[in-house]
This record gives sequence, C-alpha cells and structure tokens, in this order.
Amino acid sequence: QKNSCVLPEDLKNFYLMTDGFQMTWSVKTDDTPMPLGSMVINSVSKLCRLGGSSMYTLPSAPTLADLEDDTDEEGNGDKPEKPHFDSRSLIFELDPCNGNGKVCLVYKHAEPVVSPDTEIWFLDRALYWHFLTKTFTAYYRLLITHLGLPQWQYAFTSYGVSPQAKQWFNMYKPITINTALLSEEADSFVNKLDPNKVFKSKNKTPVLKKKPPSQPPGSQKSHTSITSAKTSSLAGNSSRK
Repeated sequence: QKNSCVLPEDLKNFYLMTDGFQMTWSVKTDDTPMPLGSMVINSVSKLCRLGGSSMYTLPSAPTLADLEDDTDEEGNGDKPEKPHFDSRSLIFELDPCNGNGKVCLVYKHAEPVVSPDTEIWFLDRALYWHFLTKTFTAYYRLLITHLGLPQWQYAFTSYGVSPQAKQWFNMYKPITINTALLSEEADSFVNKLDPNKVFKSKNKTPVLKKKPPSQPPGSQKSHTSITSAKTSSLAGNSSRK
C-alpha cells in the first residue's frame, strides 16, 4: 500500500508460506568449519525500496538516481530495458548478497500507474544492472541450483565471477561454471556411452592346455630296451655274488 504496487503472484505465495528464507552451509578445512554458501530471500519487513532516499544524511547528498549512468542506452537489440533509480521504476531488495551486490525485484514501469509486470535483476557494486530472470520462481530455482555459492550472480554478468569464486564453482558446480561451453557445444557433457557395447555378451575363448611333445615310437622302444638291459645286468651281478 505504501508504494502502490502489488506483489507478483509467485512471490506473494512464497511470503504466504514463509516470511523470508535464509540458509547457509559450510565446508571443513583442517577440521574447522568455514561458512561458504548463503541463500537469502529478505522478509517482507526487509523488502526495502532502493533509490527513494539519499545514501547519506546530508541535505545535499546525492541519491542513487543522481548517480545513474544515463549514457547506457536501454533496450538495445535483444537486451531488456534496464531499471531506473528515479520514479520510472520501483526497485526492492530481495538479497543483499553479502555485500557483493543486490538482487532486486523491479517494477520497470511505474508511471503513471505501477505495472504488475516484474523482473529480477542483479545490481553489482559498480551500480550496473544485469538481468537474471523474468519471474521470482525462476530466480528461486537459480538460487537453489547454484547452491548459494559466493558471487554466483556474477556468472550472469559480462565479466563473470572472481578467480577465487571460480575455484569454489569448479569444486562444487563444475558444469555450471562452463555455461558458455554448454551453449556452444550441446554434446560436451552428454554421456556418449554405447549400451550395446557395454552389455554385449562376450564369448570367452577356451584356454587350451599345452600337451607335452610326444616322443617318436623308435626312441621309446630303444629307451625301453636300454632299461631292460640294465635291469638284467644288475640281476646277473647279484647272482654271481
């Protein structure tokens, strides 16, 4: 009521189930837990509007609208129109991103009447806008898919995540960090295993035992005669004694 706007249906259903969402997880390094992942959706009371007031308490202090870069043309080609900090848009913070930026719910058309159409955008620390999703449901799926890894929103920017964050991605989400490769080569991560070759019955060839070489008949007879001659001579010697 204060901002004369209505929450999108999916976000309203989310807040009817739970007033915000926060989940963190840690990894163990040298038997010491270290916080790593963080997934946050602000509660309704923390759904603050951006750009409406000055960042400082001084009377002549600049606002976000004063710092907006108007040189960036909006709606170029296939790129969606970027939000504005002035009265043309209504912007609400969904996730503070641990100081790495802000994920925002954006009503891009607020004049003369606030349009019910909303989008989810990421505002980096340099105050540049990056489009994420058209609906809150799609953003929530992205949040879960990326496990709340540090700076995961920067994967949707032109300059990408930092080298340190990329190491965490390579460890926990190796395919996600290679989204460009996935879009260029659709079969890069496709299992090319051929089940016909894997489950093919293998006919084992029987192992033949080697037989000793057979002796010729003549040599066998001579060997027998020599043996019998030796036996007869031994018998004669014993009788003489």
